[in-house]
Amino acid sequence: MIEQIAPRLRRAREKKGLSLADLARATGISTSTLSRLESAQRKPSLELLLPITTALGIPLHEIVISPRVVDPRVPQHPTKTDGRVLVPLSRQQGEPRAYKETIPAHDQEPHLTTHTGYLWLYVLRGRLRVNLDDRDFFMGAGEAAEFDCQIPHWFGAAGRGDVEVLSLFGKQGERIHYRTRRD
Repeated sequence: MIEQIAPRLRRAREKKGLSLADLARATGISTSTLSRLESAQRKPSLELLLPITTALGIPLHEIVISPRVVDPRVPQHPTKTDGRVLVPLSRQQGEPRAYKETIPAHDQEPHLTTHTGYLWLYVLRGRLRVNLDDRDFFMGAGEAAEFDCQIPHWFGAAGRGDVEVLSLFGKQGERIHYRTRRD
């Protein structure tokens, strides 16, 4: 349990942007004692933890009670649009969002689109055709690409079989990178 409290103390202090010296001034506890608490070299007591949590403005239970362990598996709720099957792989609504997409071989012709965000693609199986502005290239299993979604783009299945792609979508983005063979 001491080993669990120590990193929580450090994370809480750092989250508040305080140095050990700042916390020592606020609590009256020496810097060396605080350092030993954060490195699990000193046994935490209520006498020490109460002034620390008060100075940090957090409830005591955030430091002493283990977080509830939840089932980490992401529920599979696929959606189907225009023959494409999209399976969310991330639970939280924050960014980036992860997906597995299955694109049928008979997918429509390219229709370039733009929007805010940044996209990372990784081909799991099949052959993927990517149109990026005036460039057209193909990717096979094990290849990856990432690009700013404000560049006109489209991707779909190439060849006779479906293609499966892992994708990460986020708002952050700086520049385009290709990690594919040129065809």
